[in-house]
Amino acid sequence: MNKPIYPSSPAFSAWQAYYQPETVAEALRLLAAHDGAARVVAGGTDLLLEIQRGRHPEIQALVDVTGIAGMTNIARRDHYLEVGAAATHTQIVRSAWLQQHAACLVESCGVIGGPQVRNVATLGGNVAHALPAADGTTALVALAAEAEIAAAAGMTWQPILHLFAGPGQPAFDPTRSLLTRFRFTVAPHSGTAFSRIMRPQGVALPILACAVWVQLSQPDPRSPITAARICLGPVAPTPQRAAQAEAALVGRRLPDALEDCLAAAHSELHPRPSKHRATAPYRQEMIAVLLRHTLPLAVHRAAAAEPFPISHSPIH
Repeated sequence: MNKPIYPSSPAFSAWQAYYQPETVAEALRLLAAHDGAARVVAGGTDLLLEIQRGRHPEIQALVDVTGIAGMTNIARRDHYLEVGAAATHTQIVRSAWLQQHAACLVESCGVIGGPQVRNVATLGGNVAHALPAADGTTALVALAAEAEIAAAAGMTWQPILHLFAGPGQPAFDPTRSLLTRFRFTVAPHSGTAFSRIMRPQGVALPILACAVWVQLSQPDPRSPITAARICLGPVAPTPQRAAQAEAALVGRRLPDALEDCLAAAHSELHPRPSKHRATAPYRQEMIAVLLRHTLPLAVHRAAAAEPFPISHSPIH
């Protein structure tokens, strides 16, 4: 078994051992050996703060997965794009594959924290914390991504929406299993976009974020939309798609369907008030603002022969 690296600084006395396994199997053995008292760590930008604040007194050991082969890779396999769970947000922002085929993921990761945070924080950590406001998660939902989860029983692929039990509660056991990678299909004549409304003071929580994916019948922005996926968050306790708004778009050109799409989104989505974000009426009003910005951008990208310019500027 991997020999633990014991921290020497009193500042890190919140845990007793720190491991750096080289394989998924080794990481699972370490988690099992600690019987619920170990947690997976990669960038640690959320988990270490929570430990520092005393939110996880049960944790005795950390299992660092950033050295496991493949978990930081971004690659194309057949009709899938795969992103390792330990890939950082900076890696994602710089990936030519993702810029071309998953702009919403690039844009969402590009507004997380500041540069220092994005250099170490990972997509897997963003998802594993199961927060409905997670920007990376919002984009993955619009991409209809699947996540590979490694556990003692083996490796399984699960739809991204199956990973969440509640706010901050993943549907898998983070003390005995780990996210290894994500995948989503690359479809012809499809485009994506992400936009976020936040306060203008810089690094801040999103008031509301929106990711969309659309597919056109042909590479022409005037052609009908054949399929659509929309995710706005935080709206509900767990991430969700706006199914009625999506249905209002299918089979129609965007200019003709936009108002019906907005009406459907207002009908089915009901953001709750938040003292950290904004009032419920304001956030409800911002649904239309985000969709008016994001949907046309996704349609233009779906019709473009070359990658469409990507923005990392939130809407203030």
